[in-house]
Amino acid sequence: IEPPVAAAESNVLAGQYGGIGVLLQRDPEGRFVLYPFRDGPAARAGVQDGDILLRVNDQDVPLDMQQDAADQLLRGEVKDGNGVTIRVQRLHDNPGEAEELDFTIPFEVIEVPSVVWRTLAEDPDFGYIQIMRFTSRTPAELEQAINELRGAAITGLVLDLRNNPGGLLQESLQVTGEFFAEQEVTLIERTRDGEKQYTSNGGGRLADAPVVVLINQGTASAAEILAGALKDLDRATLIGQKTYGKGSVQLIFQLADGSSLHITTAEFFPPDGAPLEGQGIAPDMELVPDPTGKDIELAAAIGQLRQMLARG
Repeated sequence: IEPPVAAAESNVLAGQYGGIGVLLQRDPEGRFVLYPFRDGPAARAGVQDGDILLRVNDQDVPLDMQQDAADQLLRGEVKDGNGVTIRVQRLHDNPGEAEELDFTIPFEVIEVPSVVWRTLAEDPDFGYIQIMRFTSRTPAELEQAINELRGAAITGLVLDLRNNPGGLLQESLQVTGEFFAEQEVTLIERTRDGEKQYTSNGGGRLADAPVVVLINQGTASAAEILAGALKDLDRATLIGQKTYGKGSVQLIFQLADGSSLHITTAEFFPPDGAPLEGQGIAPDMELVPDPTGKDIELAAAIGQLRQMLARG
């Protein structure tokens, strides 16, 4: 796909910070679950996907703790002797075999991947891919995710675009093409000079898998383009909350008095042509986030995939 624009990649998009190198997520029961980044300090220390975080240093991590607060416990300045000791619960196939383990992990400079993936503990027949932002690394990371999940013989996929602020447009369009067997119009660009359509290549490696997409108010820009194409072309069911609504490209000019002038040079639309800017994309199944932190959207996605497969 040839993109109409490509934003410059920044340190923010690269996602660099000091910490132990884990993705911390709530599960449908509200527990804080760890997914260590490959080759990061937590993974090297022995933390495994699905370990439940119980304690950081001398502080318990209760279910009512805010997500941001729990995340911050696992981050810090990178210097000699600086790190954390965490206690986790590791579940086994037999519930009676659950064990608690302690790990002491140094803080390191963490390069956050743009894509993380796994088979779902709640249903190992389903794969889970979260795209956290679109960077130059995203297509290659997605390819690795697809290869591993296909090797696990998954029968359905949850694509998590929640809190994805967007990023590089070219990469988002390239990712979109992975979900379609035939060439499809996935983006419309409108400028004062007219309209242009952008078409996926087709033959995507995820074209045959049932897909449910998770979205929320933090899903924006390039992530909305992907979500909008999957919805408009009846390729996936969207679950969650309406997206942010960012569909314009602007030139920003700083003025002498400190203010700025914003000039819209182009606007992008999903395949059905509905306005994206200021409107967002509505989910097929709208859910109010659970105040206790339980990931009810993920639970609903698993249920939806089971229904899709049952219908054949």
